[in-house]
Amino acid sequence: VSASDVQDQLDMVEAELQEVDLQIAELQQKKVELNGRRDALLQHLEEACDAAEPSPSSFSKSPRPQPAMNFPWSKEVAQHLKDTFHLPKFRPLQLRAVNLTLSGRDLFLVMPTGRGKSLCYQLPALCSKGFTLVVTPLVSLMEDQVMYLQSISVSAAMLNASSSKEHAKTVLAGLTDPKTPFRLVYVTPEKIAKSKLLMSRLEKAYKADLLSRIAVDEVHCCSQWGHDFRPDYKLLGILKRQFPKVPLIGLTATATRGVLEDCEKILCVRQPITITASFNRTNLYYEVRVKNSDNDASVNDIASLIKTRYREQSGIVYVFSQKDAESVSSELQKRDILAYPYHANMDPSDKSRIHRRWTTNKIQVVVATVAFGMGIDKPDVRFVIHHTISKSVENYYQESGRAAGRDDRPADCIVFFGFSDIFRVSTMVVMETVGQQKLRQMLDYCQNIDRCRCRRSLLAVHFDEVWDDEGCQQMCDTCRHAKEVVATDISQHARQLVHILELAASLDEKMTPLKLVEAWTGRGPAKRRKMIQTTALSRERAEAVVVRLLLKDYLSGDFSFTPYTTYFYIKPGSRAPLLRNQSHTVSMKTCTSTGTGSAGVKAPEGNTSLPDCGDAPKSKKAKAGPH
Repeated sequence: VSASDVQDQLDMVEAELQEVDLQIAELQQKKVELNGRRDALLQHLEEACDAAEPSPSSFSKSPRPQPAMNFPWSKEVAQHLKDTFHLPKFRPLQLRAVNLTLSGRDLFLVMPTGRGKSLCYQLPALCSKGFTLVVTPLVSLMEDQVMYLQSISVSAAMLNASSSKEHAKTVLAGLTDPKTPFRLVYVTPEKIAKSKLLMSRLEKAYKADLLSRIAVDEVHCCSQWGHDFRPDYKLLGILKRQFPKVPLIGLTATATRGVLEDCEKILCVRQPITITASFNRTNLYYEVRVKNSDNDASVNDIASLIKTRYREQSGIVYVFSQKDAESVSSELQKRDILAYPYHANMDPSDKSRIHRRWTTNKIQVVVATVAFGMGIDKPDVRFVIHHTISKSVENYYQESGRAAGRDDRPADCIVFFGFSDIFRVSTMVVMETVGQQKLRQMLDYCQNIDRCRCRRSLLAVHFDEVWDDEGCQQMCDTCRHAKEVVATDISQHARQLVHILELAASLDEKMTPLKLVEAWTGRGPAKRRKMIQTTALSRERAEAVVVRLLLKDYLSGDFSFTPYTTYFYIKPGSRAPLLRNQSHTVSMKTCTSTGTGSAGVKAPEGNTSLPDCGDAPKSKKAKAGPH
C-alpha cells in the first residue's frame, strides 16, 4: 500500500470522525433541551399537587412562586428574617429550602454565589433546638460567616487547625450542653476526619437531640468530578451513617447532575430533594482581556482599571500562586493602590486582619489565591479580576461570582488571558482525572472565536441549562459589541509550526511553548532560523494560532517531571499527519468587533476580539484590547 493510499484512507477516517463529533455535539444539545423540558413539566406537575394539598414534602426542584407560609414554624421564620437578619423578604427558592430542611428532609441546593445559600441553614438554626453543624472547606469562609453572625447577635463558633486548646475545649463542651450557647458550629472536613473527640461529642449531642442539622457547604468538593475536589470531603459519609435522623443540606453554586449524583453516594444521602436555580446572575458583566506578556505591563493594565473604572471601589484580584499574591500586591501598592496579599501560607492572624480590614473597606483590594473568597458576604464588591485564568469554567464561574455584586448592583468579572499562563495552569492540573479537558473548555471560553457566542451561553453548557442570548442584556463583552466572524486559512502556519517541532525532535530537543513561538517569529538561534520558515505575525497573533492548533489537536502537550517541578513541552498532535496532504486546510475564525453596542450602553474600554491571523498591520485599538 502506497503512502498516498494510506493518506487518503486517513483523510476519510478523519472526515468520519469529524462527522461523529458533530453528531455528538447535536445530541448533547438535544439532551440539554430535553432536560429543560422535563424540569418544566415537573414544575407544572408539582404546582398542581401543591394547589390541591400543600404539604412539607411538596416542593419544586426548579424555580417557581414561593410556597405559602403555612407551617408550624412559619411565624418564627418570618420574625427572624425581619428582626435578626434585617431582610424584607426571601430571595427566590430560599423559603422553599428553609421549609424543606425544617421539615426534616435531606436536600441539595444549587444556587449562584451571592443568592443567599447560607441563609437557608442559618435561619433554620435559630428555629431549631440545639445547634447546626456546618462543614466548610476554608478558614476564611468560617471567619467571614462567624464574624457576620456575631455582628447580628447570633451565637456561632468555629473549630479548625488554628483553634487554641482553650477555645476548642469550650466549643466541644458546648456541643453536649442542654443549654448550648451555640446555634451554629463551623468545622472543616479535616476536623471531622481526624478528630475522634469531636465525633464522640457529636454522638452525645445526637443522642441528646441537640444536633439539629448538618450543612455541607461547597458540597461539590465531595466528588472527584467536581472542580474543587477535597479528599477529606469523601469521608463525610460518616455523618449521615452515624446520625441518620439528622437532616442534611448540601449547598453549592456549581454542580452538574453527575456531580450531585456522586455526592449522594459519598454523603450516604438517600433520595434527597434537589433545588436548582438558574446559573445566571444578571447584574454581573463578563469580560476577557488579553494579558500582556510583560509582567510590569500586565500589572499596569490592572492598576489602570482599578484607578479609573473602580476608583474607591472594593474588589478582589485572583492570582495563580502565593508568590504572585505577594508580588502583584506589592506592585499595586507601588502604584498607590491599597492592596494586600492573602494566601494559605500566611500567618492566621495576618489573614484574619487583612480579611477584616477589607470587609470594613480599610483595604480596597485583596490580591489572593483561590483560597480566599468562598462564602464571603461583603455586598459592595464591584470587581473581581483574574490575573491568571482559572483551571476550569466551573472554577471561574464560582471564583468570579463569589463576592461580586452580592447587593444585586452591577459588578464586573474580568479575566486576563495570557499565553504563558495556559501552561502554568496545565502543569498544575496534570494529575487531575479530567484536568486537561476542563482547562481546554476554559480556553474555549476565553478565545470564543468560532461563534463569537455570548459568554453566558458558554457557561450555560456546563450547567445543563438552555440559554437564549437575549437573556444576557449586553452584560458580556461579546454581546455588548457589534461583531462579525472572519475565517482565516492558517494551514501554512500549522505546517511551519509542525516542521519546527519535527526539526527539534530530529536534534533530540524539546520545545516549550515560549521557545516554539520565539523560533517561529525569528527570535531563535541564528543557525536554526536558516533551517525553518519564520512568520511575519506579531507575537500576540502567533500565540493565538498556537493555542488554536492545540485546541484542534494539530499540536499537543507533553509533560516532563523533575523532583522540583513539571515542564510543559509541545509536540505534533494526533491530527498533524493530515498536514502532509497539501489539500488539507485548517481555518481559524476571528471574532472582530465593529463598534460599540446599542445606543445608550457604555462599552468598556478596549476591543474584545481575538487578533486577526492575517499579515496586515495591527490597529492600535486591537493592540490595546482584550480577546
